[in-house]
Amino acid sequence: MTASDEIDYPARHESFERWVQTPLGRALLASQRAVLDSKLQALTGARQLQVGLSHRLPLASGTDFAQKIITCPVWHTHMPDGVAVCDADELPFPGSSMDLVILHHAADFSPDPHQVLRESARVLRGEGRIALIGFNPLSFWGLRRLVSRHRVGPWGGRFLMRSRMEDWLRLLGFELEASATYFCTLPLQRRNGTALSRDRLAGRSRPHLLPTGAYYCILARKREYAPIRPRASWRKNKVISMPGTVGVSNGCASRGSGRVGRERADQEQ
Repeated sequence: MTASDEIDYPARHESFERWVQTPLGRALLASQRAVLDSKLQALTGARQLQVGLSHRLPLASGTDFAQKIITCPVWHTHMPDGVAVCDADELPFPGSSMDLVILHHAADFSPDPHQVLRESARVLRGEGRIALIGFNPLSFWGLRRLVSRHRVGPWGGRFLMRSRMEDWLRLLGFELEASATYFCTLPLQRRNGTALSRDRLAGRSRPHLLPTGAYYCILARKREYAPIRPRASWRKNKVISMPGTVGVSNGCASRGSGRVGRERADQEQ
């Protein structure tokens, strides 16, 4: 039995959803929504898929897609339309059926994060986009996870390296368009519980020069290679020769060849 088999992932999913309702969790989610709204506002298409931990945490709600689908790993009562219950590493959608896939900490809370990326690449059409959000281990939040004895809230996630996720995306045929860290703040709850002002939220939604933000957002495009067409088959007897060209047949009317050529030669004499 491996270490991943001993982890109670459904319990960690539920713990993270409860943590997002705290003041620090709401501030983090607000920053992530602002970042995605800024990066994805120009995209359009038929279907948008969000793969995450809860249907109560929608992202990129302002994008122009005809259909928006959210997946979550656990069924709840009174679920709205457009929600599919499934694991992130086994999506129940046909290949090349989505125009945009958003991974909201799905790889952080999965026993097989690489398979999560493979499934997202499978359902994404050629030239479609993927937006991946994950916790940054090279931050104060990563340090908090190392010293924390309890795996609750975000501290139950994997905190995968951003460079590792970028390498996996390249191996799956993606071209990176943007990659940065955001929300450079201490992982401490505020006692007053007041919401962030608009100016402070905007500041925490900008990319940082140093890669020390609490989370990273990677935007990549699935490259679609044009198929190599087979060489056209042709036969020599179907090629029509042009008069005066090299290799023409005897039936062509060229000077000095055939009956017409001999008649012109007799007239010149």
